[in-house]
Amino acid sequence: MKFACSIPSLIGILLLATPAASALQQPEPQPAVIAPLAAQSLLTDITVLPSNRLIAVGERGHILWSDNGYQWQQAEVPVRANLNAVYFVDAQNGWAVGHDASILHSQDGGISWQLQQFLPELDKPLLDVVFEDAEHGIAVGAYGMLYRTRDSGVTWQAEFHLELLDEEEQDYLLELKEDDPDLYVIELTAILPHFNRVYVAGEQLMMVGEAGFFAISDDFGQHWELLEPFYHGSLFDVAVTETGHWLAVGLRGHVFLSEDEGESWQEMVLESQATINSVIVRPEAIYLTGNAGLWAVSNDQGQNFTFSTEADGRAIVNAVPYQQQMILATELGIRQLVQQKPE
Repeated sequence: MKFACSIPSLIGILLLATPAASALQQPEPQPAVIAPLAAQSLLTDITVLPSNRLIAVGERGHILWSDNGYQWQQAEVPVRANLNAVYFVDAQNGWAVGHDASILHSQDGGISWQLQQFLPELDKPLLDVVFEDAEHGIAVGAYGMLYRTRDSGVTWQAEFHLELLDEEEQDYLLELKEDDPDLYVIELTAILPHFNRVYVAGEQLMMVGEAGFFAISDDFGQHWELLEPFYHGSLFDVAVTETGHWLAVGLRGHVFLSEDEGESWQEMVLESQATINSVIVRPEAIYLTGNAGLWAVSNDQGQNFTFSTEADGRAIVNAVPYQQQMILATELGIRQLVQQKPE
């Protein structure tokens, strides 16, 4: 594979202390409102726990859980920020992230949640979160935000990885550090692209984002290698197929397939130019979800996709297989592709 040159760890990782703020500077978080129609509001992510429980997150701090896919209950959540992603490492321990750099933790399978981080002064959203085990995780988001925990989220430390910039940007930033330290500090908060999604592929992490950004890590994000760009638009998800091929998706229906671990990419052509939000890889098929009700299926490991549009035409943000049906997190809440209640 071709990568930008790596940077020694002492230079490549610049630890940034979490900003201190007084009570007057930082408003107190407000709990999410328990809403009777929460299951019909914008939902942005959904997952299935080993216990077979479904957890979905969305706007205004909504977190919903269900043990059958049909009856949903709203959890009490201590923050009203929009939530963008949820990740459970086992049947009990999970994290959700969202706007105001918010990070929430559940220790009881999503029934109750505790706030671990809330930084409204940053005015930036976290967009995804993954964990290696119950103690070690990372949360990523806008303008290259990356937070790491080594203690189950009791503390979160911000990191800046210089190796996630191309060589020209690296040189600029290191020169700026010497010539204008104040501007250098400002640039650290804006020079990196948005990190949209982190994907766990065995022992490897893949991270995609704005302006065709694609990086991989073999040590759970302590060091990164930047792929040569193959697309200049935003990428919103990445996955590895059952055959080991890489699949990346993004703006305006762009789908890219690599059969040689990122050395080269083939662009797939869909019938729709709607933005693709998520990739779901299953042994029987690969599914894509997107805006304007986009739903695409491949039965040949991503070589070809059959395209369809859901009737309401609203964005499908993510989906999970559940009891012989697909449960969708959409702009209009929970949807099911197979409307058949269990006996």
